[in-house]
Amino acid sequence: MTRAPLAKVFITCAITGNITRPDQTPHLPITPQQIADSALEAAEAGAAIAHIHVRDPKTGQPSMEFDLYREVLDRIRTKNTDLIINLTTGPGGRFVPSEHDPKIAAEGTTLMAPERRVDHIVALKPDICTLDLNTMNSGGQVVINTPTNVRRMAKVIIDAGVKPEIELFDSGDIALLHDLVADGTLKGPLLTSFVMGVKYGFQPSPETVLYARGLLPTNAAFTAIGIGRSAFPMVAQSYLAGGHVRVGLEDAVYLDRGVLAPSNAALVKKTRRITEDLGGQIATPTEARTILGLREAASQDA
Repeated sequence: MTRAPLAKVFITCAITGNITRPDQTPHLPITPQQIADSALEAAEAGAAIAHIHVRDPKTGQPSMEFDLYREVLDRIRTKNTDLIINLTTGPGGRFVPSEHDPKIAAEGTTLMAPERRVDHIVALKPDICTLDLNTMNSGGQVVINTPTNVRRMAKVIIDAGVKPEIELFDSGDIALLHDLVADGTLKGPLLTSFVMGVKYGFQPSPETVLYARGLLPTNAAFTAIGIGRSAFPMVAQSYLAGGHVRVGLEDAVYLDRGVLAPSNAALVKKTRRITEDLGGQIATPTEARTILGLREAASQDA
């Protein structure tokens, strides 16, 4: 499959994630106000989409508290109704086996019912939410997203009128994607992402991007995401391969070698510069809504 660079490319900014640690960078947004302010700054810098996780304001640890999600969205929407909101549904799929009995969950396990992982999607109705298809090793732990559970989550997401962004961590995930399309669980136009740089998943390279792109269903949109030092090289590669682009403190904390990014906005500005230097044009949130077939900002729920 051959694809030329897109006429308009949207930038997604992944604001805080659940893996980046506060001790890695003092600039990581933690509180709802910090997360919202960082998303608004990223939008000013050129991001059309803000991908949102939340954290415990006291500990900085990942959280799934509904009130934190609601506060972040309220703060963003009070000041910017155009920015496209993309909420995570990733938390809730991690299993840590006990050392002496691996069938018993140890501390760090977050496994929960699929419907519980998307409660906040039903209540808040963001424009987009992620849907992870990966079952894989993650460090010394395991992330589990069985086909049955993925289907259960997808139904809730789609019934809520929210567009899923399909997160693909390896080629087997794309095989599952084809099954979900074939049985009607997912319908086009599809929005997908290749997550590259997780140790036991897709490894970041031009060859990986082209290989993964070639496996996608016809006309599926994609973003190639680089983790860590591959973040900016994958911005360029994703654009050149016909995809959109993503950056953010969820994915990488450095703006340049040895230089911590002072903000998400700084990462977005560099991403915009890379894309435009290669000949790309950056989509506004309104243009990105049209590209993705999303509802207009004015019709969003408050």
